[in-house]
Amino acid sequence: MNRMRIVFCGTPQFAVPSLKSLLAQNEFEIASVYTQPDRPRGRGQEISFSPVKEMAGAAGLEVQQPAKVRAPEVEEHLRKLAPDAIVIIAYGQIIPARLLPIPRLGWINLHASLLPKYRGAAPIQWAIASGETVTGNTTMRIDAGMDTGEMLLQEELRIGTEETAPELAGRLAEMGAPLMARTLRGLVRGELAGRAQDHAGATLAPMLKREDGRIEWRRTATEIFNRMRGFAPWPGAYTEFRGQTWHLRGKPSNEGKPVSNEGAAGEPGVILVAKGTVSVVCGGGSQLDITHVKQEGRKEISAAEFIRGARVVGGEKFGK
Repeated sequence: MNRMRIVFCGTPQFAVPSLKSLLAQNEFEIASVYTQPDRPRGRGQEISFSPVKEMAGAAGLEVQQPAKVRAPEVEEHLRKLAPDAIVIIAYGQIIPARLLPIPRLGWINLHASLLPKYRGAAPIQWAIASGETVTGNTTMRIDAGMDTGEMLLQEELRIGTEETAPELAGRLAEMGAPLMARTLRGLVRGELAGRAQDHAGATLAPMLKREDGRIEWRRTATEIFNRMRGFAPWPGAYTEFRGQTWHLRGKPSNEGKPVSNEGAAGEPGVILVAKGTVSVVCGGGSQLDITHVKQEGRKEISAAEFIRGARVVGGEKFGK
């Protein structure tokens, strides 16, 4: 049987399990790997490779890193390769419409949500931040829209009650690898038909901005906790205190239900201090217990260290 000829496009760690899986199966041939250009990262601004480039290099694969995938030489290269399918997972560039017909089976994407929900650049983060308890992966053929193409396969995954975005991303990536392989097999055998999305049920998951991490204390403690989990590690969850920016971690008191203990009443953002612990009044009478605090530019400390070091007094307030 002829091997299925594939071009793989991806950049972050999320794409690595699928590339590794396809490489391990003789029925697939990876003709080339496309990934984002090397960029400086970290405080030292040292040039580093993307996780996909590291994986591809270790496997001895051809690697292409065009600054712009719409460049004419990219189209020429892809047509010369004549792939059966192009697998694209978190590549990081929008594919121009003229390139879509090149692979005979299409550009096949692994998207980390149950489409049509959470279309966009940050589906994992927004699913958690929105309080979803179930998410999953969808394989789809990309079209000229933003995650609007026809769906091929889906698989659900339950979100842990305290799971963060990086933790969920790792599980979805591993689960997505066999799903992608199943999708490609179904396409090449003619056993898999695409189905249109219900566009009326679409929700958006835009790229995160720093401002998304600002804590609005009028939200309930559970809503704030969900955003803490979803926006980890960036932009995190931060607030203002004594003219400085502080990043917080914590969890709802009493499972996020309204509290009625004496001293808990007050405006959202009011700090409650008792026996070396610190809590904050949130919307709806709920309360958030703070476990860790990090002043911007400094190391993270425990809530108890924060109380002692800053001499926090109950009744002070977080937020502007």
